[in-house]
Amino acid sequence: MRAPVIAACLVLACLIVIGCERAREPAPVADVVRTADPTARGLSEADFPRVQQVGDGVYTYEALRSAGDERFTTVSMFVVTSEGVLVADGQGNVEETQRMIEAIAGITNQPITHVVVCSDHGDHTGGNSAFPESATFISTTTSKATLEASATNPNRQADSPPVIVPEQTVDDRLTLTLGGKEIQILFLGRAHTGGDLSVYVPADRVLFMSEAFLNRVFPAMRSAYPSEWVQVIDRALAMDVQTYVPGHGFVETAQVSREELVRYKEAVEYVIAEATRLHGLGLSADSAVAQANWGELAGWRLASSQARIALGRVHQQLN
Repeated sequence: MRAPVIAACLVLACLIVIGCERAREPAPVADVVRTADPTARGLSEADFPRVQQVGDGVYTYEALRSAGDERFTTVSMFVVTSEGVLVADGQGNVEETQRMIEAIAGITNQPITHVVVCSDHGDHTGGNSAFPESATFISTTTSKATLEASATNPNRQADSPPVIVPEQTVDDRLTLTLGGKEIQILFLGRAHTGGDLSVYVPADRVLFMSEAFLNRVFPAMRSAYPSEWVQVIDRALAMDVQTYVPGHGFVETAQVSREELVRYKEAVEYVIAEATRLHGLGLSADSAVAQANWGELAGWRLASSQARIALGRVHQQLN
């Protein structure tokens, strides 16, 4: 009789442990409006730009931008130290980037010493010429080549602001210490651009993911690597991070930011699966658009403009 009793006790003990583990897991936050639509969040033009402190000297900057009739945010992050300020991603034009520089000056008199190009797309680099000439610009080798090509494009309009080509590159990890503050610049893999960088502040457990995380914005895949993108998110989720900061969409509280990053990973996986299903039916990306079932993602920002592009990009990889 002892063996059955012992086995029953072990099962009961396991159930208790599992119950305790689940009890320690934070319950999902239910009262947050899960959208990238500022109006649905009760926000107006007057509420932007928004600066939020997410760590000791770590701030996010949200500016409104438009894509057709849709409004959503472009997000930058900056870290203030006693030896200067590091900025992760600029804004889309000189005026908006200058506006961010002025917001930083309202917080500290320390100069901007480093600018990390986490996304080389124009909505994050178009205003980089507004930063001080003395600042060190950092990107991946891939993003540097992209910006060099843009700077030397013979079709570039003569009156366009100059393209700043980073002088320092990192293709794995670069650790900086500014004013005693450790800042890690990480390449977690190819995601939205192929040259994606993240900025991690270990002491504050904050990770700026730039366009590798688009909070409630339809996965934009014009230059993306869809399956590798999922792996990048997995690597981010495995890190010791409290707050994940997106490149578009709203900056959330710590717990909600993790929930939304998990949801975004599911969104990228869903897009890949749906595009693969339609590809398996022998449909081209153009003809697949009308038959695609995006479910909840159909209500995300930019779904109308990005769904066709995402289908094409997945189809391109499958081919």
